[in-house]
Amino acid sequence: MRSIEALIPRPGADDAAGLREVGAEELARYVADPRHPWWRRRPCAVALTGRVPEPYVPGLIARVQDPGDTSEVRRALLDLLADRTELLPWLRHEDRASDTSYGMGAAFLKARGVLGDRSAAPELSTLAASPWQGERDAGDAGLDGLVDRYGADAILAELGEERPEDREFRVWTRYRADEDVTYALADPDRTVAYVGQSLAHDADRLRAYLDEAPTTEAKVWAAYALHGLTEDRAEARAVYERLGRPRVEVEGLDEELRRAIVHEYGPGCQRASDPRWRIEAVCAEPPARPDVEDLLRRATAALTAAGLEPRPPVSCGEDHQQGDGTYHVIETGGGRLLISTLGPFATGEQEAHDAARRALESAGFRWIDEETGAIRVTDLCVYYYGGRNPLTVDALLFYWQD
Repeated sequence: MRSIEALIPRPGADDAAGLREVGAEELARYVADPRHPWWRRRPCAVALTGRVPEPYVPGLIARVQDPGDTSEVRRALLDLLADRTELLPWLRHEDRASDTSYGMGAAFLKARGVLGDRSAAPELSTLAASPWQGERDAGDAGLDGLVDRYGADAILAELGEERPEDREFRVWTRYRADEDVTYALADPDRTVAYVGQSLAHDADRLRAYLDEAPTTEAKVWAAYALHGLTEDRAEARAVYERLGRPRVEVEGLDEELRRAIVHEYGPGCQRASDPRWRIEAVCAEPPARPDVEDLLRRATAALTAAGLEPRPPVSCGEDHQQGDGTYHVIETGGGRLLISTLGPFATGEQEAHDAARRALESAGFRWIDEETGAIRVTDLCVYYYGGRNPLTVDALLFYWQD
């Protein structure tokens, strides 16, 4: 039998099948000893699933309850000990709120739900509606535990419909029961309406709803959901025309910038976005995809001709040494210039002198000045440094995320 160290030689390289062959007592002793590396202890906890030796339960619970232990191990142990009702009083204690170890708040709530603590339902509903996948998974698992014990109707009744997250849970519950969810397209909260359109699965029902929907926004959600099912752009465009080509008007945003932005960010915008951006991305004619290498060659040639001695372009990811985005950087003696990958758009930091702007404009680039760059693209929510809010033209054309 290979040793635990041999079965987990380095982080992320565990032999799951081999660990399941290791004796349960050996695994339990290893997990309960915090002197071992957490990245070995966690796979051992997972390998104990369904075979926890009873004499070792108190020691494993002690590891869960130790805020000084690694949260990855504690979370794995909470999953492992999901049937231990003796954990419930500790999980419900107000002191748990002061444990700020990464991911533990969600893990505590999940465990309470799995153990049948109905008082956790509101917080689990909030967690299940989180924009973060890990939190959503924990919330869903906790709610599933409550539904398994008490039934969906009891939990729905307990939550009510006042909060958007509770209405979102109701949509999911109806969907899982194979019931119609098109009503959710008219929800005043866009995140709930987004979930409704993502779960709508009857094209004929959506076509009928286009005539009965109470608001234009609900009709737009229906049109977008219909395209998601059929992928029939001709039908989507016909519906779009019938609805009057609804779109979000943004003061100062001209058509050239709008087309570049909507086709880059509209398809993958965040849940709280106005659905008119989504349907516009489907139906409006996209701009010609720029040849980025050609843009960079043109920019470099123009700057060289102006005597500005540009350095070779580097992507924003290379410039930051991580991440990616929608621009390249060209450094000159006068400062840093940014060349967008979304089209012939350029800008520069304050020290970039006028000669660079003139050179780029002569080569067909559009200079994005401070006034234009400051235009906020209303209700088009884009992920940016943990936020999910509307961004400015400058942030969208010259976007970077690590």
